[in-house]
Amino acid sequence: MKKYLLLVVIIMLSACKNEQDSMKDELILWTPYNDSAEVAANADHEKGRMKYKLIQSKVLDKNDVFKPLYDEVSKLSKADYEALIPMILEQNIFTIRNHIQENELTYENLVLFYLYRIYKYELNNATTLNTIIALNKDVVKEARRLDEEKKLGTASQLQHPIYGMPILLKDNINTSGMKTTAGSIALTDNEVEDSFIVEELKKNGALILGKVNLSEWAYFLCSGCPVGYSAYGGQTLNPYGRRVFETGGSSSGSGTAVAANYAVAAVGTETSGSILSPSSQNSVVGLKPTIGLLSRSGIVPISSTLDTPGPMTKNIVDNAILLSAMLGYDEMDSKSVDDNFPAILSAGLHPKPFKEMRLGAINELMETDSIYRKTVEGIEDAGATIIKFTPPEVTMDGFLSILNIDMRNDLPAYLKEYTNTNLVKITSIADVVSFNKVDSLTRIPYGQALFEGVISDSTSVQELEEIKSNLEKSGRAFFDSVMDQHKLDAVLSINNYHAGYAAVAKYPALTVPMGYKASGEPVSLTFIGKQFSEANLLCIGSAFEKHSKVRVMPVGYDN
Repeated sequence: MKKYLLLVVIIMLSACKNEQDSMKDELILWTPYNDSAEVAANADHEKGRMKYKLIQSKVLDKNDVFKPLYDEVSKLSKADYEALIPMILEQNIFTIRNHIQENELTYENLVLFYLYRIYKYELNNATTLNTIIALNKDVVKEARRLDEEKKLGTASQLQHPIYGMPILLKDNINTSGMKTTAGSIALTDNEVEDSFIVEELKKNGALILGKVNLSEWAYFLCSGCPVGYSAYGGQTLNPYGRRVFETGGSSSGSGTAVAANYAVAAVGTETSGSILSPSSQNSVVGLKPTIGLLSRSGIVPISSTLDTPGPMTKNIVDNAILLSAMLGYDEMDSKSVDDNFPAILSAGLHPKPFKEMRLGAINELMETDSIYRKTVEGIEDAGATIIKFTPPEVTMDGFLSILNIDMRNDLPAYLKEYTNTNLVKITSIADVVSFNKVDSLTRIPYGQALFEGVISDSTSVQELEEIKSNLEKSGRAFFDSVMDQHKLDAVLSINNYHAGYAAVAKYPALTVPMGYKASGEPVSLTFIGKQFSEANLLCIGSAFEKHSKVRVMPVGYDN
């Protein structure tokens, strides 16, 4: 059976437990396949950075990830899995919770359902998205414990809706029991305790299912390289078109995993577009919060000025729930805000009436993008007030220096605070650059031009502060000129088109699926509002989601 190289058959070929028991020892072994044909097939891709040099990781053995939970996953038969589909697949958290409360579904089977899908698709070399790079070996036991507490009546009666829901995390978010690599071989042995947001998720009862791939160092390593690639995890692929469409970056694994229904939801991070881009490219809902709404402590950084984690989900309801479950004041994060924003949790359940919405539509997009134009006209027909405008021209000079100097300072601070120096030997960007040069073919096949730029940037402290101040003013002027004049709730954009302006303004942005191009590539409508307007954006997004109903599952990952 080894010649097939497909661990997925441990589940799909077995009609009964006895067959599984007799075959599983042979089938848990996984052998890397020859990806040269796939690489060659992309050699003439119209998008230069999709001319891949490799698909699978050169260092990650999938047996190390999937073997520990094999016995647990093999307990769920194909018939069992198919019986669970109507209760779980594409359902929102409240629907899933209702099935659990009605004793139609257990937390254990909820976890096994998602693990089954992960094994089914990720260990089949024809369908793998190279998304899952770590699994919580105790997650089934943790789910079983919640079932026992429910049975005994000892479970908390004040449960947050995230309670018992399996969540995936981008692999730059510190999580105990799993390595946090940021996609870099230099952090292969980075064993850490939980980040602040993971502590909050666990306090609220979430089950951490595993870690997902990302663009290495949050896409701040190489220049012009593929999004979704990391030396540790390989090349993440888009379920709507493997090797056809980009995954978006840098939260590539979070976007692809949610699209493929590998978990209830996932957490990503953004500096400038890294939640908005993969959410849009994978037709899921992504929210980049106001800087300070969520803690950044224990997350491998690019920029303490612009970084933030955020929720990535299949729908608005779940987005609001996941965002709410991560809230909390963190005294270790100087930008953290001491407010629990209670309106966020219920925002997804309260769509804002269109007649009460005032939204700005960008003239250039109305003229050049037919999906955007049709969508905006549909919102206007539904009763919303649409103000068409041309944004002012503002300078974004110095943006790269913010990333360069912040990362030069912030990464060493993270390494000093969180890593075990006996396991992780790097202490600076210069160390990483040197480490990568030892084996450039494996560690940096696309180079490390951005890291080299970090080292060479000569911006002074005073110059940097001036850049930050000027860019914040520029970003806010870009949106505020029309929002203040016409008292708008949000400005409408596409995907991550205006993510940089929102980043420097420190404004939140919510992206929601709005359709598909003729090629089948997903495209999303992005709502950008003022600071701490997340609840309002979610209410608006909920109305749009219910009105449009455009999202469809990716073909081949829909059963």
